[in-house]
Amino acid sequence: MKKSIYGLTFDQLTDWLIENGQKKYRAVQVWDWLYKKRVTQFSDMKNINGDCVELLEANFVIQSLEQAVKQESEDGTIKFLFKMQDGNLIETVLMKFPYGHSVCVTTQVGCNIGCSFCASGLLKKSRDLNSGEIVEQIMNVQHHLDLKGNDDRVSHIVVMGIGEPFDNYDNLMNFLRVVNDQKGLMIGARHITVSTSGLTPKIRDFANENIQVNLAVSLHAPNNELRTRIMKINRAYPIEKLMDAIDYYLETTNRRITFEYILLNDVNDHVAEAEQLAKLLYNKRHLSYVNLIPYNPVDEHDQYTRSEPENIKKFYETLRKRNIVCGVRMEQGTDIDAACGQLRSKQIKKEKAL
Repeated sequence: MKKSIYGLTFDQLTDWLIENGQKKYRAVQVWDWLYKKRVTQFSDMKNINGDCVELLEANFVIQSLEQAVKQESEDGTIKFLFKMQDGNLIETVLMKFPYGHSVCVTTQVGCNIGCSFCASGLLKKSRDLNSGEIVEQIMNVQHHLDLKGNDDRVSHIVVMGIGEPFDNYDNLMNFLRVVNDQKGLMIGARHITVSTSGLTPKIRDFANENIQVNLAVSLHAPNNELRTRIMKINRAYPIEKLMDAIDYYLETTNRRITFEYILLNDVNDHVAEAEQLAKLLYNKRHLSYVNLIPYNPVDEHDQYTRSEPENIKKFYETLRKRNIVCGVRMEQGTDIDAACGQLRSKQIKKEKAL
């Protein structure tokens, strides 16, 4: 099976072309066709000689994802379900904001982290996506925008789709280097956010990368007992280890970190948990932001429901009184399969029923 050419960074593409008898300048031309002119066939690269086109066609594909389902929300959010060459399904989401177009990408087929509230983990991980398959999600969304003819571009990326990005670290880093490249898509590092459930060794590695990409940590509970109950990863990396890694990240990068906190009704949304969270983050509050997320219910996890608006308000106010910067996330796509992994899970069930 041929790999997606999008999986190569510019330097990797240059090296590959030279190793295969091509001139160095060919990399600039090919890169331009891929990311500026955004062709979908190698034969459309008009200033590339025939031998080079044949070489590329023999070794790579440009399109390895097939659109299986597209759901459009009234608020402009679009959820894509893509089928990969091996038949696996992945989700990608386009969200429209006043500041631009943001895309949420998937990094794994399924997820092994096993958060008890999450639709992504309903189906266990079967494999990692290679970097080309992650980049191609961005390219397919960009092609969708191109067809609209409004000169819109993908301006922001959140790596928060199906899977744990840091469990696919090398492919994640290749992806980040491709989409950030100033000769190509030019998506600013500060406009990209990677979310992790708390793989502490990789948080330290990420701190050492010397890149400006933002980091978000899915916390969801302020103490080990509660966090272990809803996130089994806390058994391997309890809050003490997680906070040590976060302190290392903050000291190394001096960059603000976002803590994701899903509010589950009568589970982690009491004032007592808000007080504990404020205490936990107090010594790093100058570089912390807490993103409070109203829960999107999932049929298979009916033990959880969304927090009441009054409880969300009390939680938020408690954090603010303790000088913790926080906000309640603006919801998008609530009239479609809003929770990450829901569309994929439903489609697989539908196909099995046929």
